[in-house]
Amino acid sequence: MKLPPILKQKNMVRVLHALLPVALAGVYFFGWRIVALLAVSVVCGFCTEWYTQSRKKGKVSYAVFVTAALYSLSLPPTTPFWITAVGIIVAILFGKEVFGGFGKNVFNPAIVGRAFVYVSFPIELTGRFVPVFSGLPGGFGHWSFTSLKQLPAALTQAGLTVADAVTAATPMWSRRDFHYVTDWLQLLLGNIGGVFSFNTAPKVLAAGSIGEVSAIAIACAALYLIATKTAQWRLTVATLLGAAAVTLLLRHGAGIDAVPPLHFTLLSGALLYGAVFMVTDPVSAPKLPLSQWIYGAFIGVMVVFFRYRSIFAGGLGFSILLGNMIAPSLDLWIKRLRGAKKGTAAP
Repeated sequence: MKLPPILKQKNMVRVLHALLPVALAGVYFFGWRIVALLAVSVVCGFCTEWYTQSRKKGKVSYAVFVTAALYSLSLPPTTPFWITAVGIIVAILFGKEVFGGFGKNVFNPAIVGRAFVYVSFPIELTGRFVPVFSGLPGGFGHWSFTSLKQLPAALTQAGLTVADAVTAATPMWSRRDFHYVTDWLQLLLGNIGGVFSFNTAPKVLAAGSIGEVSAIAIACAALYLIATKTAQWRLTVATLLGAAAVTLLLRHGAGIDAVPPLHFTLLSGALLYGAVFMVTDPVSAPKLPLSQWIYGAFIGVMVVFFRYRSIFAGGLGFSILLGNMIAPSLDLWIKRLRGAKKGTAAP
């Protein structure tokens, strides 16, 4: 079977450049297994799109590499390789190709794949988070945390085992279940780990998924994407403003302590990662400026709502999927509203 031609996309290449510091941070914090996860995702994603495009004589887009990278970096570092492969195949097939390929998909493909494995394999996707490596060489000197033969001194001194470390709670789970709020500097830098006490019992603090750990790495990527006009800044800012506004309203206005502090809302979980890389997807996001403000704010509000009221500790993926559903309608409604004000019918 002849290899379909490649649809070269400079914007997609720049997104890959922006993901580089996030990926390097992932390797430093979690070990070289992250590179293997990325490779599995890229190879399986490329082969899936190559197969579908070859059958209809289309082109393989650079966007498939972006989808594969975004998806794999959204996974926990201990995700089995076979689950990684299943998720990216679903992402390309059902998040992209069934709609006709690149530029025609309604939903963000990476989020489709992530949501699918989240609900299909909940134990593997929620119960095997680990602390990060720290110091030098960090994860660059290890395959993964689960491959360690000896735990860090802080864990062994507390009488904890590898099993305790591998089933540790992330900052979001720790706050909700154990009322422990991770230090803002840890969330900013990404060095999330250590031991805290709950009812006199020691608990291990684990980091979250690969790409969400270091806020600084994500911020560097955001600056690059905005400076090169690769990502629409309104979408990112609107998402963060929406999350910040509803957090302040519920926590300080309504006095609901179950809603976390503002810094925790913005720096924990995948909110920042999603606001920079997922919400800004140019295909599934609306096109009009006002629509983009509404769309981003809606997603930010829904993230906080899911964290507060649902059984999910995060909820970013479901928030973005809901946003994807209303994105086309937002543009249409605003066009009609403007047309009505001018006394003309919208196209």
